[in-house]
Amino acid sequence: MKTRITELFGIEHPIIQGGMHYVGYAELAAAVSKAGGLGLITGLTQRTPELLAKEIARAREMTDKPLGVNLTFLPAFTSPPYAEYIAAIAEGGIRIVETAGRSPEAYMPTLKAAGIKVIHKCTSVRHALKAQQIGCDAVSIDGFECGGHPGEDDLPNMILLPRAAEELSVPFVASGGMADARGLVAALALGADGINMGTRFVATKEAPVHQNVKDAIVAASELDTRLVMRGLRNTERVLKNAGVDRLMEIEREKGSSLKIDDIFEQVAGVYPKVMVEGIMDAGAWSCGMVVGLIHDIPTVKDLIDQIMAEAEVLIRRRLSGMLSAPVEI
Repeated sequence: MKTRITELFGIEHPIIQGGMHYVGYAELAAAVSKAGGLGLITGLTQRTPELLAKEIARAREMTDKPLGVNLTFLPAFTSPPYAEYIAAIAEGGIRIVETAGRSPEAYMPTLKAAGIKVIHKCTSVRHALKAQQIGCDAVSIDGFECGGHPGEDDLPNMILLPRAAEELSVPFVASGGMADARGLVAALALGADGINMGTRFVATKEAPVHQNVKDAIVAASELDTRLVMRGLRNTERVLKNAGVDRLMEIEREKGSSLKIDDIFEQVAGVYPKVMVEGIMDAGAWSCGMVVGLIHDIPTVKDLIDQIMAEAEVLIRRRLSGMLSAPVEI
């Protein structure tokens, strides 16, 4: 399948594995790229630029296909040494970066000088237009369904994607609610050039996370995610667990006086406890509503192959079969 995204990134299939904290290691990124998609190493999971350079080198040993790195831009008071991270990315031969969080505008000259293509994650059309204006090559449009931070507009992809298609000239992919061929075909119909999958890739054989995490995703339904930190305007969609229940209880108790310090135990240092140790009630960890569509733990290759094969059937048979015979003029 050829789309503007496959052409831009030199990949076979229009499927991107999103950056995920304590998930986006070399094993998963390389597996996705080998299977024809675009795998991403999560940059800030590596605590230093030197460790990121080593992780990129590990991934390079596993595949010669295009790879990317996710780089999340945090508020200024917690800023990592981004220039050094970008240098490690460029020196590692990576030419695709997914940016997220705050605007990457300050670092665009450095990224462009290194010949790096940038795809920025956005939760609104206005932010996507800004990303396009500052020179991003593509955009990931994250709907309200997505795991992690869906923004504050509460717009689902059925509205957000066609609005993006009306406004943007750069290619964009759909993120949030994507797990199978149905999501891919729907995203293409709504104007996207591909999909970005996060939660779905966590429930794969190659995902380097504790088996408890994969089992929890398969066991969950579409009703098992929660939105937390809304009062702080830092809304995050997470999987329901005992730690999240306690977090939401504190939010109710504190009301409008809630401060981040009040829920520190439920949000800080949670990822290593969950992803590495498998302590599923540790607290808030990002998970999309798409868990309701995830019923197995395949290999990455089997997953991508199945998505692409079923997408072709949907397009060639089901959808084209609904059309009436052409009228002779």
